[in-house]
Amino acid sequence: MIIDCHYHLDERLMKTDELISRMDKSGVEKVALMAPMVEPFKEPSLVLVSLLQFLLTHKSMRGIGKSLVANFNADGDIDILGKIYKIDKDPDNAPVFDAVRKHPDRFAGWVFVNPRGKNAPAAVYEKWKSTPGMIGIKAHSFWHHFKPVELAPVARELAKTGKPLLIHVGFGEEGDFYSLLKEVPDLKLILAHAGFPVYRETWERIKDNKHVYVDLSQTSYVGNGITKAVVDYLGVERCLFGTDGPFGFYASDGKFDYGFIKRRIERLFPDKGVQKKLLGDNFAELTGMEPGNKAQ
Repeated sequence: MIIDCHYHLDERLMKTDELISRMDKSGVEKVALMAPMVEPFKEPSLVLVSLLQFLLTHKSMRGIGKSLVANFNADGDIDILGKIYKIDKDPDNAPVFDAVRKHPDRFAGWVFVNPRGKNAPAAVYEKWKSTPGMIGIKAHSFWHHFKPVELAPVARELAKTGKPLLIHVGFGEEGDFYSLLKEVPDLKLILAHAGFPVYRETWERIKDNKHVYVDLSQTSYVGNGITKAVVDYLGVERCLFGTDGPFGFYASDGKFDYGFIKRRIERLFPDKGVQKKLLGDNFAELTGMEPGNKAQ
């Protein structure tokens, strides 16, 4: 079973029916959906993407890379290539689970939480935790500007069930997920975008913690080199296929190229056994999914 572990359901960019069609064309059986948190924005050029990845993966130049991706105004909204895009402090989980309810054989759902939002993460999780197809919690300490340890109360509840937390960490205190793991050592943690923003330094620190995984999603933050390096360093079993759609490189029709990252993985890792683990088996084992069934 091939599973995309990281996709934002944003009907402004891609309708649900079109997503299913593109899943079929790409050979993806299931997608783990999460709410969108930002207004649609234009994807940067390949030249800028390559430059950003080079800067972020070289410690001496990472500060320049940070200046390109961490531009926020006083309201916490983000500046992307000179234009401000509003960040939703309380992403709406309802459309995600509506889609899961309508298409339980194709979708599962993450519960998006923000400790700096209007609603406490524990309360949000309590609302959705018994919903069929719920697989875990999603959080974004980078764009929501919080310390990951602030998730400890809800992470404790999550750890009791064995379900994972998927988090997009940031720089400095917003990247300190180690303090969260000290508080909740049994937490199954997935770091988005191959351990963005410090990559190898993060891999070195999590190497011996079998509870921590990375997803291989995104085209701006993760390229061929990063993908190959993290799988080689952490091992196949610790890495998960995801797209971060509908944000990423465009196809010839001007919309998100849903199959791009799957094709990248297949090209970089031609061994069918390795592909099977990366593209679905690892995530299915982590979340209790089975082919043709809802997440358990």
